[in-house]
Amino acid sequence: MSFFTSCAQQVKLDDVVINEEKERNYTIESYVSGINIPWGMTWLPDGSMLITEKSGDLIHFKNGNKTIINTTFDDLYVRGQGGLLDIELHPNYSENGWIYLTYSSNEGQGDGGNTKFVRAKLEDTRLTQIETLYKAALNTTSGVHFGSRIVFDKQGYVYMTIGDRGNNEENPQDIKRDGGKIYRFHDDGRIPEENPFVNETGAKTAIYSYGHRNQQGMVIHPTTGEIWSHEHGPKGGDEINITKKGANYGWPVITYGLNYSGTVITEETQRPGMEQPIYYWTPSIAPSGMAFVTGDKFPEWKGHLLVGALKFQYLELVKLDGNKVVGRQKIATDIGRLRSVKMGPDGYIYMGVEGKGIERIIPN
Repeated sequence: MSFFTSCAQQVKLDDVVINEEKERNYTIESYVSGINIPWGMTWLPDGSMLITEKSGDLIHFKNGNKTIINTTFDDLYVRGQGGLLDIELHPNYSENGWIYLTYSSNEGQGDGGNTKFVRAKLEDTRLTQIETLYKAALNTTSGVHFGSRIVFDKQGYVYMTIGDRGNNEENPQDIKRDGGKIYRFHDDGRIPEENPFVNETGAKTAIYSYGHRNQQGMVIHPTTGEIWSHEHGPKGGDEINITKKGANYGWPVITYGLNYSGTVITEETQRPGMEQPIYYWTPSIAPSGMAFVTGDKFPEWKGHLLVGALKFQYLELVKLDGNKVVGRQKIATDIGRLRSVKMGPDGYIYMGVEGKGIERIIPN
């Protein structure tokens, strides 16, 4: 029995009871108001924020003021879950000025759109030197499962996610098709020679792992450097995974979820050659946004994992013992549909909440 299989058997929902929120030892305050769907956020070296709004606005928040950045994304395709999505700075931003973004784009073959990955530089109130690093094909008018998160690892590679675009029959298990994948690039968009499928005829050589459904959380473990991600299951079966090079995470061949109608997708939850999640939620919490608690502002939470729950409108603290989930705790209950969560450079926790904007958690 593999490590991942044994972990999954130990971390069924029934085995890890979630603790309801009781007395709070922290305060939640509004930090940036008036943003409908704050999808991604990051901080510039001066402490100001860049925030993506799904409808297409890139917001620069500085000294209490919001400025809309001119992005000139003429190919932006806003439909359903699609729009302007994640944002991340290059680790050496102070030296090179590169900003990385994902959004759904109508560029390319077919009606509709698919996820696009770009980098650009910020000059005053506009993005310049916009470069396309990757554009998924084919376009589709489906409004679901665009992904999409961006992280840099400790070796300088950049990763991004694209969901299965609602086509689970073809995309996730086929390395010749985009969708249902995690992708890895050099910072300029070149494909690393060490990527797992560079020598496979017809393969999408940017693929790092496959067999995913819709990954809206991804983060680098602050100690091990491993890539942790979570993804939406269907009805049940949301997953936390540790991403491994070339690994197949099973969707839809194996899953702990059902169709939304309640019918069975597959009788299999395990199969040789397919990875097991280190944890799965049943029922689904609809996870979006993911961060490890770092720093010293929240000592009781340090080293554990924060996950936003769109469905149940709270922030979940996933308590860890190494790579094993040993507890769950509700935080910021009834906050609203929580789209993103990050640790700020000041050590506080920042949450993107639909219909509100950016909320900040400060310890009492």
